[in-house]
Amino acid sequence: MNIHLLDLFNDRDIVTRIKSRLPYLYRLAELESSRAGKIGMEVGSVREKIVVALLIYKYGENNVETEIPIIEPEIDVRLFGNPISVKTITGRGFGGVKLIWTVDAEKALTFLRNYKPCCDILFVRIFWGGTGGFYYIPIEAQDRVFKELGREGYIKLPKVGTNPRGAEFTKDALSKLSKDKDTRVIEINWNRQEIDYHPYKRWVDYWSEE
Repeated sequence: MNIHLLDLFNDRDIVTRIKSRLPYLYRLAELESSRAGKIGMEVGSVREKIVVALLIYKYGENNVETEIPIIEPEIDVRLFGNPISVKTITGRGFGGVKLIWTVDAEKALTFLRNYKPCCDILFVRIFWGGTGGFYYIPIEAQDRVFKELGREGYIKLPKVGTNPRGAEFTKDALSKLSKDKDTRVIEINWNRQEIDYHPYKRWVDYWSEE
């Protein structure tokens, strides 16, 4: 298991910050990614940056590699050289979390045939008005559940004729991963705060500088 991620989940100050600040920061991400009341797909990238920023805050910029080549689609960041994938879902359950984004059905099938867990996962389950969590799912837990469920039980492919943009964890797989003996979790009460947010203010401020 990744000793640095274990340290993250054992650091009382970090745990307190995650519990109190992650709902606020993710609410900001929603507001920043919304137009006419609809949240855009770009919210995923903003959420990922918030988690990566937490790693930078804890371990320093020199120890967090963010420039990850596009040929490594599952890896979002490296911490002390160790690859990490950042995943997020909104809702009560565990469905809809992408393993790989692609609109090509053949690529998704190839992914299924060749897949094996390759990196640790930091997973955020958002449940506005309820209790969700911030999870560390180590590769050891992924290997165990993957072997238990098999490829078809672990990975959900898009239905033929649809365009869901990728292959997903099955609900059963992600549920088992979240409860695995090696998984760590920080429970979070997702209270949605009202924020006075003006999306153009900072840009107007830049234009106003002398």
